[in-house]
Amino acid sequence: MSEAVAQPQTRSPSTTREAARYSRIVLKISGEALMGRRSYGVDPEMCVFIARQVREVHEVGVEMAVVVGGGNIFRGLAASAAGMDRATGDYIGMLATVMNALALQDALEKLAVPTRVMSAIAMNEVAEPYIRRRAVRHLEKGRVVILAAGTGNPYFTTDTAAALRAVEIGAQVLLKATKVDGVYDQDPMTNPDALRHDRLDYAQMLNDRLQVIDSTAVTLCMENDLPIVVFDLNQPGHIKAAALGQPIGTLIDGGDGVADNVDAR
Repeated sequence: MSEAVAQPQTRSPSTTREAARYSRIVLKISGEALMGRRSYGVDPEMCVFIARQVREVHEVGVEMAVVVGGGNIFRGLAASAAGMDRATGDYIGMLATVMNALALQDALEKLAVPTRVMSAIAMNEVAEPYIRRRAVRHLEKGRVVILAAGTGNPYFTTDTAAALRAVEIGAQVLLKATKVDGVYDQDPMTNPDALRHDRLDYAQMLNDRLQVIDSTAVTLCMENDLPIVVFDLNQPGHIKAAALGQPIGTLIDGGDGVADNVDAR
């Protein structure tokens, strides 16, 4: 009489997905976030810090795309103000986002997270071209997709690129990682009495001209009913908490009720 062979226990993807509120997300990270403690460029330690948080989200089965900015290397708008042609400055900024994407990819792959970089500007030697169906297929296969070069067009910010890509790939939320813990009625860096919003609707965000995310991105999210969560990237575990739907930062959506301001100080 043969004995039954015990089968190894595996974690069911459906079980892990139930823990998360969202099954597919887009995370927007500014270029400045990658500077860490440096005044310019990419801090490898900060890349590892972000990569570890992304891995936490990946491990619970959430499909994740990341849009990176390039402000730590080059800002097209600032160059335009100094006399450079605006379109040229924006294209240089797009190339900067590709550099950041490659740095983040390296940090993720060292943590054994399968990652693909897709660029809106063709550069086949270092990144795949952005094709919507291919990006979705990568996500379905459990790969983190880093979307670089913005929209591929000048005059559009990487915030707008993140909103556009989120809508294109069918993401359920746009996570906007910043250096503050939400949206304030005033700049909390200069005004200690600034009040943080727990929740805003799109119209209030636009009418009050709150600058944490650009108006084109907010409008695109509003037209497609895509919620935005603004939160502090510098706190460990916050990306995962936002992906799980936990109440952190500020939620921007089209809900009827808007939470009262909370004095975060």
